[in-house]
Amino acid sequence: ELVNGGAMRLSIRNQIPGTVVGISKGEAMAVVRVDVQADQTLTSSITVDALEDLGIEVGSKVTILIKATDLALAVD
Repeated sequence: ELVNGGAMRLSIRNQIPGTVVGISKGEAMAVVRVDVQADQTLTSSITVDALEDLGIEVGSKVTILIKATDLALAVD
């Protein structure tokens, strides 16, 4: 059995709680907008299957998990 129903422990340290404020659903992918602070929104692209399996909808409380090896910066 892959999942035993216990609390999941993750190696990903960048975990940001937020609330889903918008969902743009396409045929295979969905873009989910998550408010993480009063003036900051992050977006995530996930499959429509994952969106439905996880029961994510506007107003859902979620945790954004960020695992990246590179970050890029831009300036005007």
